[in-house]
Amino acid sequence: MPQTTIELRSDTFTRPSDAMRRAIAAAEVGDDVWGEDPTVVRLEQRVAELLGKEAGLFVASGTMANQVALLSHTRHGDEVLIGWRSHCITYESGGGAALAGVMFRVLGEDGMFTADQVLAALPPEDVHFAQPGLVWIENTHNAAAGRIFGQHEVERIAAVAREHGLAIHLDGARLMNAAVALGRPARELAAPVDSGSICLSKGLGAPVGSVLAGSADFIRRARRYRKMLGGAMRQVGILAAAGLFALEHNVERLARDHDNAGLLARGLAGIPGVRLDPATVQTNIVIFELAEPGPEVEAFVEACRDQGLLLAGAGGRRLRAVVHLDVTREQCQAAVQIVAQVLA
Repeated sequence: MPQTTIELRSDTFTRPSDAMRRAIAAAEVGDDVWGEDPTVVRLEQRVAELLGKEAGLFVASGTMANQVALLSHTRHGDEVLIGWRSHCITYESGGGAALAGVMFRVLGEDGMFTADQVLAALPPEDVHFAQPGLVWIENTHNAAAGRIFGQHEVERIAAVAREHGLAIHLDGARLMNAAVALGRPARELAAPVDSGSICLSKGLGAPVGSVLAGSADFIRRARRYRKMLGGAMRQVGILAAAGLFALEHNVERLARDHDNAGLLARGLAGIPGVRLDPATVQTNIVIFELAEPGPEVEAFVEACRDQGLLLAGAGGRRLRAVVHLDVTREQCQAAVQIVAQVLA
């Protein structure tokens, strides 16, 4: 494999900078299970303020944030109204069914759905039907190439949810990408929902962790479920310090990732054998398709790897490339050249 590798499989491959490592080393710590880790407390307060909520809770991962949110909002047998291929139903090992005991009703296409579709999905209040308890929104939407959920529709969905007594949760693993792309504060995007989360270990560049935010009562319930799932940790301020550093230094720079993703998308779109509309790339995720006839995805991925480019399959003949803080503009240009050479 070439000495220089272009890592585009995911923004979870980001590595902490030297400055972030210094922040980790200097972190003031305590026992977080006792609520006595001051760095964790600062991070939870920071994210709660960022999303305009009363309280926050540091958890080990985005998946844990999602599972804790499901447990905190629902009862066994409830139905969750959710978008196509949301992370919660696609990439979390069936946790929603196994742990929260919920059913999922998928709405819309490409991860997006409307208030009208929520209304149409509501069943009669009859003992024969599972009753919905929660509406779930993912923003940005991972499987839909980092697409941003329209804020006007989020507001309409939230109004319908409240009218019918449903909670609404925002899986905001990449919410800061949406906020930067739209030029709007994250608290505005989270304002319509009851609870939300952000992930620190994707484009923000921290090594570990997500933070849930919501009402004080929601976070009290969530803290118990975090404990139940084994997510209550001790001197975890060494990880929270990385999250605080990321929020201080790595948010605005997400715009650079978006610009580089656009550059990558335009370059890929010009290669014979690649199907991609660059207009679909709104943030840092590029999903493209190999046209027929052409190499199989596995062979294509391996050939790119041999040239130093790491890509991930995204189902069928689709591939995913995710731009992050460890990927330069020059590497995006080089990635286009590698794909063109492999398909030549």
